[in-house]
Amino acid sequence: MTVMHYNDSLRNNDEGELSMDQTQMGNDAPLPTQSAPQSEQLMPSPGQKPLVTIVHASVGSGHKAAANAIAQAFELIRGTKGIPQDVEIEVLDILDFGRIKFDGNKTAASFTGATRPIYDLTWRYTLTGHLLWGGGTAWSRIMFPAFNEYVRTRRPIAVVATHITAANVAVGARVITGIDYPVICVPTDYEVEGWWPHKDTDLFCVANEFMAETLRPRKVPEAKIRITGIPIRAGFDTDYNREEELEKFNLPIDKTIVLVMAGASLPQPYVRFRAAMDQTLPFLRSFEDMHFVFLPGKDTEYATRLKTLFEAMKLENVTVLDYVDDMAALMHGCDLAILKSGGLTVTECLCAHLPMILLGKSYGQEKANTTMLTDLGASMHVTTARELIVTLRHLHDHPESLKALLINGEVLRRPHAAEDIAIATMELVGKPQKRKRAFCRFYWGGKPAHIR
Repeated sequence: MTVMHYNDSLRNNDEGELSMDQTQMGNDAPLPTQSAPQSEQLMPSPGQKPLVTIVHASVGSGHKAAANAIAQAFELIRGTKGIPQDVEIEVLDILDFGRIKFDGNKTAASFTGATRPIYDLTWRYTLTGHLLWGGGTAWSRIMFPAFNEYVRTRRPIAVVATHITAANVAVGARVITGIDYPVICVPTDYEVEGWWPHKDTDLFCVANEFMAETLRPRKVPEAKIRITGIPIRAGFDTDYNREEELEKFNLPIDKTIVLVMAGASLPQPYVRFRAAMDQTLPFLRSFEDMHFVFLPGKDTEYATRLKTLFEAMKLENVTVLDYVDDMAALMHGCDLAILKSGGLTVTECLCAHLPMILLGKSYGQEKANTTMLTDLGASMHVTTARELIVTLRHLHDHPESLKALLINGEVLRRPHAAEDIAIATMELVGKPQKRKRAFCRFYWGGKPAHIR
């Protein structure tokens, strides 16, 4: 039968830790204390290329974009800075390995639909106080056994996770398979939620000192915290010629170019943003010195609707661009962006020196992003279409106000974050660690550094 018992002792006095093991037992067998299986320190065999696996979850677009940015960084510095010339990089969606196949677009409705206030409370208050989550094998055993088989077959030398699900599955698979590798956790927003496996993570790569301060009361050692910034694609620190870039996109060079970021790879997270923008459309013609560029992402249906609507309204100061691959060049040509407060998109704007207006009420991780940016004076925030029109009118009449946003945003600007994460990952490869085996691992932390 399967029984649950506490690992080693019920409570570790030094850390206030409580964990549970899942062990197969006979009916009359005693309840032993079980330690982790002998880990196999993984180094590639002759002829086998070293593999780094980067895992995200397709809930929203940011986690995947961050994973791809890190993969791109590995490719760009291959053969230098400690990155093996023959390293193989694989980017995976952890949801593809689940017993139940989740639709990431529908899952995103939890923080855009009617349940968004509930999501906000759970994101801010679940395991973010004194009671904390350390990690364990629960996620891997119950929902993601297929990833365990992936590890046994592909044998990665390191796993980088940009989502809590990916991180928990990676640390669980490491214990279950006995194949040891470092797990690097990369939060893609400006705060650290409670479900990251704090005790089982080898390195947290965070955006700024604020996030590092969140981790310290959670008893994450200083050596396991590195301030790298949020990873974005290469090119955002390149010097572009504004006029040349605008001409590439057939945009006017004598106007203030306003980029309306109304889509990405998944449409669901943008439903409320688009609804708010729809209310502003009749007023756009009044901004004679501005030209609005709408980005619908990969949503071709929304792009077609916008083009038809603008043609019917005879709006001359608007442009709809289909999916843009070279976002860095476009952002460098623009003067202002209107967007929702996703971690990746605001980071791209910061690195492209593009001032921001954050539109809409934000919840969960997006609320943390909004708070961070507005407290620093790195962006403006409006919650309704009426507020947006008033703010645009102010910036239309006083464009010099945009310079203050750029100056304040410099403290968060780290365009080489992806490269730094790639280098930090390879620094941990081949260094064996003592691992604990636990099904669920909770522990008691210090007083939280920030008000939640």
